[in-house]
Amino acid sequence: MLVDDVAALLAPRAGETVIDCTFGAGGHARRLAPALGPEGHYIAIDRDPEARAHFDRLRGDLVCSVRFERGDFADVLPALAGEGIRADAILMDLGLSSMQIDQPERGFSYSRPAPLDMRMDPSCDLSAADLVNEASERDLSGWFRRYGEERHSRAIARAIVRRRSERPITTTRELVEVVRDAVPTPALFAGGHPAKRVFQALRIEVNSELDSLDRGLLAAFDLLAPGGRLAVVSFHSLEDRRVKRFMRARSRPAVPDDVPLRADELHSEAELLTPKVIRPRPAEVERNPRSRSALLRAVRRSVE
Repeated sequence: MLVDDVAALLAPRAGETVIDCTFGAGGHARRLAPALGPEGHYIAIDRDPEARAHFDRLRGDLVCSVRFERGDFADVLPALAGEGIRADAILMDLGLSSMQIDQPERGFSYSRPAPLDMRMDPSCDLSAADLVNEASERDLSGWFRRYGEERHSRAIARAIVRRRSERPITTTRELVEVVRDAVPTPALFAGGHPAKRVFQALRIEVNSELDSLDRGLLAAFDLLAPGGRLAVVSFHSLEDRRVKRFMRARSRPAVPDDVPLRADELHSEAELLTPKVIRPRPAEVERNPRSRSALLRAVRRSVE
């Protein structure tokens, strides 16, 4: 998503170190890694074990040093810092990758019948089915409201609890049916698929996505070398608000109100590279409808 814009903002150069926090199928790597040359380093991170196969296919085409780390980027980035690594550019392309969406058996899509799973890392203990069948009505309603911004969260949670008392909800189709029956008829024809927000909320909770983002942003910024660039592609307002707040906070001078300073003495940790969020152009949306909701922000760490 937004590959040209990401490449322009990160501007990788020969000999630099780039960290790709969400490698996926390697779409951004194909654009960024060749610019690094033989002296450069490209470090790929992904919690999904299937990303490793895509990495192995790509590595033979690259002349830079390459490395793959499996895990949540919020955990891997501090480990890299512990090794003394500093990055010149870091990319976070959040949300689902095409390889996950295009595999119905992973259970991420509300439009295809599949087991109700949604784990980005299949080795994790809890699946979406576990949450749907075991969480309290209050927790379900809270997740749908906070993570899906679902207006009918209480009614949907109540319907899930009622349905699972009869038999477990184990497939995406069964969950979609419960949601359809729970929301008012007008809501079925407004704002896209009626189960979209519920699926988003469950996916976020299953994978602890917002917690990982909060921890990952801190770890990524700490890992940046002076002048290093951080770019984040998000896909919904919950993510984008966090990214926006984080980047703006680091681009503002931290000055106590009672300390008199001249304008030329003010200093901030970073410079915003995207004063306004970047969205995909119509031509990209036409080529790839999944990019429609992509939002890109970037920041550069100060040299001083």
